[in-house]
Amino acid sequence: MKFVLVHGAWHDGTAWQAVIDELDRLGHHADAPTIAGHGRDADKDVSHDDAVRSIIDAIGDSEDIVLVGHSFGGTVIARVAGEITERVRRLVFWNAFVPEDGNALTDEVPPHYQELFESLANESGDDTVMIPWSFWREAFMNDADVALARATYDMLCSTPYRCFTDKLDLDAFYASRIPRSYLNCTEDIALPPGKWGWHPRFSARLGLCRLVQMPGSHEAMFTNPTLLAQKIVEAGRD
Repeated sequence: MKFVLVHGAWHDGTAWQAVIDELDRLGHHADAPTIAGHGRDADKDVSHDDAVRSIIDAIGDSEDIVLVGHSFGGTVIARVAGEITERVRRLVFWNAFVPEDGNALTDEVPPHYQELFESLANESGDDTVMIPWSFWREAFMNDADVALARATYDMLCSTPYRCFTDKLDLDAFYASRIPRSYLNCTEDIALPPGKWGWHPRFSARLGLCRLVQMPGSHEAMFTNPTLLAQKIVEAGRD
């Protein structure tokens, strides 16, 4: 299979490297482009449209791809799928946002995250958001030791706030018939379980879909890349 792996907020494409290596070992090909506005030296003055366009440009003329989106990356792959429907074989949302049509990412998170993101953007000086260490350690890397949590935190970069607040036209995504899967890590508490949790709130919006689950946190790409790669293959196969 041919995978395009789309990272979440605060990451860049290099976050997928251990997963790419495992997919390669399993006989698959994977690319992990960096979304516009992400990375330490990136221009942060970008919109969600710019983010989507950067992934479409990275895909180029490739066809028959399995498009995988993690977290914020779900908002990107949903838009990409609506633009290049004929070239996408399957969509895999890994603990990813599946917004309602017309919503922004900030409409899909609990009030304490909305307030945090707005405050961080206002204080940033460049209208970006950087996840605080305490949230990363406790809610994103809850299955890691502190050394791994700290090492991966040092890899992160700020995300343009507009990517969180732009309203999204998802008519084409919801109208498409691209097969869809939802991959859920059962210990992921980056969104609080219950009313605001990942599954079944977002998986239910996909309609007919394949549900694949595995143990792990929101950042299994760092804490268990081998199993994550195996589950991505399970989620992405015909």
